[in-house]
Amino acid sequence: MIEFAAITSVISKYAPQASQLIIKQAQKNEAVIKVLQELKLNPTQIPDDVDGVYAYTLVKYGVFKPEAILKLFREKVIKDYFWDAYSSNAPFKFVENTKKFITQNSELKTQIINAKINFLAELEEFGETFIAVAKQTKASKYQPYPDWNLDVYPKEFKALIFEKTRLFCGRDFVFQAIQRFFATQNKGYFTVIGDAGMGKSSIAAKYVLATKFPCYFNVFAEGRNKPEKFLASIRQQLIKRHSLQNVDNVDLRTFLQKVSEELKGQKLIIVVDALDEVEQEGNSNLLDLPQNLPDGVYFLLTRRLYNQETKRLTLSPDTPVDELDLTKRDYTALSQEDVKEYIQLFLNNDYKLRHWINERNISEDIFTQEIAVKSENNFIYLRYILPGISEGKYNDLTLKGLPQGLHDYYMAHWNRMGMDKESNEKKVKILYILVERGEPISLNMIAEILDEDEYEVKSVLNDWVEYVKSQVNEDDQKTYYSIYHQSFLEFLKGQDKLGKGRKLFKEVNKSMANFMLKEMA
Repeated sequence: MIEFAAITSVISKYAPQASQLIIKQAQKNEAVIKVLQELKLNPTQIPDDVDGVYAYTLVKYGVFKPEAILKLFREKVIKDYFWDAYSSNAPFKFVENTKKFITQNSELKTQIINAKINFLAELEEFGETFIAVAKQTKASKYQPYPDWNLDVYPKEFKALIFEKTRLFCGRDFVFQAIQRFFATQNKGYFTVIGDAGMGKSSIAAKYVLATKFPCYFNVFAEGRNKPEKFLASIRQQLIKRHSLQNVDNVDLRTFLQKVSEELKGQKLIIVVDALDEVEQEGNSNLLDLPQNLPDGVYFLLTRRLYNQETKRLTLSPDTPVDELDLTKRDYTALSQEDVKEYIQLFLNNDYKLRHWINERNISEDIFTQEIAVKSENNFIYLRYILPGISEGKYNDLTLKGLPQGLHDYYMAHWNRMGMDKESNEKKVKILYILVERGEPISLNMIAEILDEDEYEVKSVLNDWVEYVKSQVNEDDQKTYYSIYHQSFLEFLKGQDKLGKGRKLFKEVNKSMANFMLKEMA
């Protein structure tokens, strides 16, 4: 059998790393044929032995690839790791073994980093190419073909993780505390606590992005906040990572014990965001989190401030536990520095915002200081106010005239949109439906509940696009709407305490009840 190193040498000769971003499929096919011909390999008659299929895979995958990734796949030990993972349908086993190999080969690791190679994407593409070549042989030894999807995040969290980490900065003191706990304890729970908008979800998302550990983000407005949904998602993620068998019906404690037995000295950290948004009957631990954990298993939790009635996390005495409360005075100065860094990052990337402050003869330092104070260390406030200033929504206000804090921001926007006017009651009702529904709702259903034209409903939702999230359901291809952030949901709920708001909420609930009765008839 031809040496794998010889294959990559011929690939480099006929298809060196491409400088252009896009390589047409015809170019790839032509290069593959040239390489196969040089190696005296028949393009249509593929041997069914593992080394043969691996060799053909290396050619078909490797044309126009960076030299560093070719050096990796030509190693015999990598081929052995791959086949072991393939034959046991454990793709993440291949990922972990390959990571260890690269860590032990500093020169190759440096080359891969310098080439800016998307490591997981390349391992996934190679595996998919191998499966395609194996199918051509029709040999039974390659069946059943494994699921070689190395995407570590559940699809429903991808957009959230991207959004929460897009302009992330700071919070080093939080991550240091988290790592200190995981490094010094053999298991346990660590909780990050804070008010709405203090960046808890962003911290969780950033940690997941950096570590690729399993995760679950509770979102009340989308109805993704039930114990059964949490368990199903975590179970699926861990089965995929650890190739566990016969665990479809076990409880979380038993499931984690089985995973612990597979860790072999490694750590498993499960990230769970927004524990305060969980909906669960009874008095057991939220999400039925275990009172004790097996060695090597940890949870990183985030949640709002709680009292003993709402905490609902009873643990056994031998389970280590710690927390970091962002609202404590010890962290106020550190949080404000992170807020200032975020504002500066936004200024550096938005010339319109710089133009706004230059027109008013405000220095960047003064702007940063004033906005940081007004934000009250609230990142959601910054997420709304900075783009708003940039887009000219506050051209009629001075720096000191901008809203103070998140609630004042919501109220100022509510008033600027004229939502208290009688003529806008229908617009208010549309937002209230999103509140009362408690899960995503389609444009069509909102229109039917209020007996309104869909175009009018869509127009209102477009007016509140910063606060309302839309998502296309893959099953019925309809767009569903929900409130973007819990803090705005709570602001809207607060209108129920006002006379006019209470009246409109009652009307909305009556319309929703009538709609449901009509649907059931």
